[in-house]
Amino acid sequence: MKRLIPAPVLSLCVFAVWLLLVGSIEPGHLLLALLLAILLPLSGQRLRTGNAGLRRPLVAMKLFLVVLWDIVISNIEVARRILGPEVAIHPGFIWVPLEVSNVHAITTLAGIITMTPGTLSAEVSADNRYLLVHCFNLEDEAATIAQIKQRYEAPLKEIFK
Repeated sequence: MKRLIPAPVLSLCVFAVWLLLVGSIEPGHLLLALLLAILLPLSGQRLRTGNAGLRRPLVAMKLFLVVLWDIVISNIEVARRILGPEVAIHPGFIWVPLEVSNVHAITTLAGIITMTPGTLSAEVSADNRYLLVHCFNLEDEAATIAQIKQRYEAPLKEIFK
């Protein structure tokens, strides 16, 4: 059974999300949802590089709430800057040095940064030691790097150790 469904939780999520997207539980949609729930995790299994090693679920929940809060605040800040004078916007790129080495932690950090309005993960260095981030408004490079490391990378170090 593990060979057919390597990630049961992921399969269940794919099944449920597909049915929610189509808004129907007709037999054809149920069959397609089942097919997708089996094939997508199977095809993704070849891309996996080891176990994520997720630890500390309470830290993960706290990080989730921090990210949710930052998304709300960033939306307001980006809207305020867009509606304000253009000269008040200072876009720029920064290289964030990474202390995490787990590929899943780096991917999660890049995803968090990209989900937060006003920032975008652009590239990971070949040695996985730096993350290139584009900021919609970059006023203080050192403060932005410190904020990313403190708010996101530090909890990820605990979660993925």
